[in-house]
Amino acid sequence: MTDSSALDPEDRKIVTLARSARARNGVPEGAAVRDETGRTYVAGTVALDSLRLSALRTAVAMAVASGAKSLEAAAVVTDSETVSDEDRAAVRDLGGPETPVLLAGPDGAVRATVTAG
Repeated sequence: MTDSSALDPEDRKIVTLARSARARNGVPEGAAVRDETGRTYVAGTVALDSLRLSALRTAVAMAVASGAKSLEAAAVVTDSETVSDEDRAAVRDLGGPETPVLLAGPDGAVRATVTAG
């Protein structure tokens, strides 16, 4: 477990934004990513009959659609104990293999930091 209070303020911000998206929208996951300019993109799980995307893949798609060239970091708030391979791949596609992905529980406590690798 990572002490959330020891996080860099910008990393703490994306965890807070991801947690807020999850709570506000009543979805299983919330996510946020930070691009190379410091802009953040926040999303929740998309669960339509014709489209299903995790919160993290949605946040990455929003960054790409807004012109982001790279990612500095990503965060996902979920009940899951892991970040899926598909989510890590989406972060890796835009940010590279060393991009950190913060995994936090619904309470906002960071459980782990993995790389997109």
